[in-house]
Amino acid sequence: MIQTGAIAPDFELSDLDGRRWRLKDSLARGPVLLAFFKISCPTCQFTFPFLQRLIDSESTTPDRPRLVAITQDDAAATRQFEEKFGVSMPTLVDDPRTYAASNAYRITHVPSLFLVEMDGKISQAFDGFGKAEIEKLGERFHAAPFRAGERVPEQRPG
Repeated sequence: MIQTGAIAPDFELSDLDGRRWRLKDSLARGPVLLAFFKISCPTCQFTFPFLQRLIDSESTTPDRPRLVAITQDDAAATRQFEEKFGVSMPTLVDDPRTYAASNAYRITHVPSLFLVEMDGKISQAFDGFGKAEIEKLGERFHAAPFRAGERVPEQRPG
């Protein structure tokens, strides 16, 4: 897995509707949080509703990243995942025949998350579920990923 401080590899993938998306182009507009996942992964199923809360916030600060999910499954199955888990974030498809983006980021576990700054450097990188890491992302998104009184484990491996 590529670590914090590294330069994020550029890539181009299609979203669920076939539109092309390129990291370099998106970074020109601001930081991006990349969230790699597989629909069959229990930790991904647990984590993604918390990530959705980051973008559901009405905060609109200039330094607020955009969240982009990257599925390792096909578009049809990913749409079912999104519906089942209440996820509506922009989602790209990393072709399961090549996993070009996943391989570029040296993904070994999912979920794997990378906060990429406008200069292309990764400022936060982790895999699995980490409450502290998600809270740190919440600060950056100016959003609360966890609700008061919600019982959330500190860690959950991917």
